[in-house]
Amino acid sequence: MEIRDVATDDLDALWDLSDRAFGPIPRSERERAKAPVLEAIDDGRVLGCYDGGRLVGSGRYLPMEQWWHGAAVPMGGVASVYVTPEERGRGVGARLAGELVELIAKRGMPLSMLYPATAPVYRRVGFEHAGGQYWITLPAEALRTLGAGPVKVRRAGPDDAAEVVEVLARAHRTARDSGPFDRGIGHTRHILSAPDTYAYLAEDGFLHYRWNGDATGLVVDRAVAASAETARALWSVVGSGSSTARTVRACVSPYDPLLWQLRDRSEDDLCRRSWMLRVVDAPAAIAARGFPAHVATEIMIGVEDESRPGNAGTWLLSVSGGRGTLTRTDEPAAVRVPARGLAALFAGVPVATLRRSGLLEGGDEATDLTAAFTATAFAVDEF
Repeated sequence: MEIRDVATDDLDALWDLSDRAFGPIPRSERERAKAPVLEAIDDGRVLGCYDGGRLVGSGRYLPMEQWWHGAAVPMGGVASVYVTPEERGRGVGARLAGELVELIAKRGMPLSMLYPATAPVYRRVGFEHAGGQYWITLPAEALRTLGAGPVKVRRAGPDDAAEVVEVLARAHRTARDSGPFDRGIGHTRHILSAPDTYAYLAEDGFLHYRWNGDATGLVVDRAVAASAETARALWSVVGSGSSTARTVRACVSPYDPLLWQLRDRSEDDLCRRSWMLRVVDAPAAIAARGFPAHVATEIMIGVEDESRPGNAGTWLLSVSGGRGTLTRTDEPAAVRVPARGLAALFAGVPVATLRRSGLLEGGDEATDLTAAFTATAFAVDEF
């Protein structure tokens, strides 16, 4: 089998592969998805696994930036990894994921992220569970009591895409968030032009929501605010639909201010969907990431990474003043991690957890790493 770029002429075969792998896509959605897929093909971001001339697997990556302690790190999101049913179990998915990681590295992105359909496939090439996408379901009536306050909120459309991106970036940077990602102005414009969705913009916040399939409830895909007043104003817009909607299902941060503004949250219905991270270029990822400004530490870390040998070896990790560096060293490692352990550590999984999971070995000095990488990684978007 050969892995190579998918050509525009293979689009029909790609759709067929998608249908067989994950089920038929409604024609209306396929038409909306066609332009982004063709753009990805033209940009060389879609790889196919061919058995002779037959497309038996495919995957692509999406260029974006991901926030880590308030710093934007270039990241390639692995998506749409399809393998035709008759070829599953032969390693096609892992090969595609590995080649996509290499492509992401060549394009200069030090991180990769994905939502796994099956985690073992991606663990083989260095991905590990890192964060979650959190969904809360609550009575729509609960939002009616928040009170809109004086914050001005206006409708947002495709022409507001650049402002929406800037508002979200400012909010994530100020909050020192870890995990949310920015797919750029083009994608934001695509979202804002989607039918049957509603978007609102404030000076320091953004809301995007829709009715659910049977119009008995509302689904909030994103509600981000940098102040208490704006959070109340945006959620009050959603709550205004409570005369018709019985429930609201919302994608939120696990520390979303809404959860502390509600009058009563004694019965949270909070669900978590896991996503995985891969450190593609360790020195570049550490240099781009943000760290707590009060933490200062130095420690020798040994990294084992068969898929990305440029990451392997012993490194001096230095963290101070909110920044970090990795420098190669011949000194003995105080702690050792495989590629999966490095990904989990980068995402803020505590050292004690990594030790008990077999993803980190080392002495007591390793406890400093928990303070350096502290994070509750979450995402408020998907791909």
